[in-house]
Amino acid sequence: MAARLKTRLQVQAAVRLGATRSVPVVVARHGDDDAGVILLKINRLDIGFEVLAQTRDGAGEPAWQRVTGAAPVPESEADAYIARALKRDPDLWVVEIEDRAARPLFAGLIL
Repeated sequence: MAARLKTRLQVQAAVRLGATRSVPVVVARHGDDDAGVILLKINRLDIGFEVLAQTRDGAGEPAWQRVTGAAPVPESEADAYIARALKRDPDLWVVEIEDRAARPLFAGLIL
């Protein structure tokens, strides 16, 4: 199992990586600095939106799950999912990324 980096550091690294790649990244909601789970709201522009939730794979390695389904959805559906998730876990981070190609900025495979 990989050591778990503090959430704040993971988010800061992704914001910096986005800047070096000219990919807009915004921390829409600041969660728990140490152990908050991250939700990614990815704006694929004219394609639609994806929401990915931070998880672990079967070996305990960092991974991401498409929680809004395999196909991009309208922004209203992405926002509705995030609102429901925040009711369950107020320590969540929400990171918005604007990238048609949805290039990875965080470690882990997409399951």
